[in-house]
Amino acid sequence: METGILIGGCETGKVFLDPRYANRHGLIAGATGTGKTVTLQCLAEGFSDMGVPVFMADVKGDLSGLSQTGNPHPKVDERVEKIGIEGFEQRGFPVAFWDVFGEQGTPVRSTISEMGPQLLSRLLDLNETQESILTLVFEFADDEGLLLVDLNDLRTSLEFIADQGKEISSSLNVSKASVNAILRRLLMLEREGGDLFFGEPALQLEDLMQVNRDGRGVINILASDKLILSPRVYSTFLLWLLSELFENLPEVGDPEKPEMVFFFDEAHLLFNNASKALIEKVEQVVRLIRSKGVGVYFITQSPSDLPDNVLGQLGNRVQHALRAFTPRDQKAVKVAAQTFRPNPNLDTFDAITNMGVGEALVSVLQKGGVPTVVERTLVRPPSSRMGPATDAERKAVIDGSRMHRLYADAVDPHSAHEVLLERTAARLKAAEEAAEHEAQEKEQRKASRSSGRSSNRQSVTEALMKSVVRSVGSSLGRSVGKSLLRGILGSLLK
Repeated sequence: METGILIGGCETGKVFLDPRYANRHGLIAGATGTGKTVTLQCLAEGFSDMGVPVFMADVKGDLSGLSQTGNPHPKVDERVEKIGIEGFEQRGFPVAFWDVFGEQGTPVRSTISEMGPQLLSRLLDLNETQESILTLVFEFADDEGLLLVDLNDLRTSLEFIADQGKEISSSLNVSKASVNAILRRLLMLEREGGDLFFGEPALQLEDLMQVNRDGRGVINILASDKLILSPRVYSTFLLWLLSELFENLPEVGDPEKPEMVFFFDEAHLLFNNASKALIEKVEQVVRLIRSKGVGVYFITQSPSDLPDNVLGQLGNRVQHALRAFTPRDQKAVKVAAQTFRPNPNLDTFDAITNMGVGEALVSVLQKGGVPTVVERTLVRPPSSRMGPATDAERKAVIDGSRMHRLYADAVDPHSAHEVLLERTAARLKAAEEAAEHEAQEKEQRKASRSSGRSSNRQSVTEALMKSVVRSVGSSLGRSVGKSLLRGILGSLLK
């Protein structure tokens, strides 16, 4: 019985992805131009028809065509007939467009608090000392009940701790040089669009897990053609989204179909220049998120782009052609061939280098979670448009979205930035009032001392009068004395 998501046809029949094992993750690999985007499109359509919400990053702008009906073409008809697809129809799918920059979709926002110090340190490329300071800021905000929403909140909190932290607590005594280094990184992040990504209203996960009125899962498409120019922002955002899903979704074990499927295009960017701690976190999330009913599918050129511990958890494999022009390329092909369960009737290494566009080697999990032997498969054509939607078509979808009405306009709440500015202003005002009060007291003391000295001193007039009296007295005394002397002498000389 034919069940599941149709991937394509091979010599032994049709190849389906069993939805019971779709949360065991997967890999779509292949060189540029070999058909990865079409395969991704077909899988997204299949999950949507099952009522499973999908999230994917659109790096090249091609996936917007999922929202539009496919165009008739003789080659499409030929492939449909060759695979033996019954009831094939061309149609569009329910799509929600998202964009961190708010240009090609509904704005996507998160808060600084939701991102957390570890991912934010990865985003800012901080060293261990700077990361510890950032962690300290988060602890301070938690203790003080402060909301860290946007970059202004984080910047003001850092400056506050650098200037006044020592007065609050000995544990907040941080190096101003390290704080200034973090502030410079924040400025760089702001120029890359971080000021748009961090804010309110923040994206709620349940709004990514919508089912349309007809029961089809909504395909959430993140415009990433501009975002990909900042690889660290791109990969950190997607990792944050995975982490949020892991932390907030309940355990469901192995459901009949996934709760959600996540496609991570250009997956190698997640691991380029990543620290050991970050890689371990990715491995942990990928390993554990399966029990939340979330399937993660990595899209990249070669399986060797992914760490072995991650690659080993990807049960469903679709490998398009690789080119082996150099020894390094040949090694990558060998690695790709070794990731499949061997098929005695197929030379996997040779097939990888000789497949045409739209062909792929496919191995999926079957009953009991056992991978099928690898099959050379002709991938089915998508029902939606192969190519981008026009600007007018995209705008019509965005304007008709309930999500756009919820998230279109940014909100600036009363958060750490405002609270700390108020505290600083109050502190400065209190200091000014204290200084003014002290100055007044000093003036009063000075005036009091001046008054005391004045009471003990003679006025200028009094001093002048006494001086005149003394002068007159002295003159009279001298005159009398001279008269007496002359009288005595005179009587003696007579």
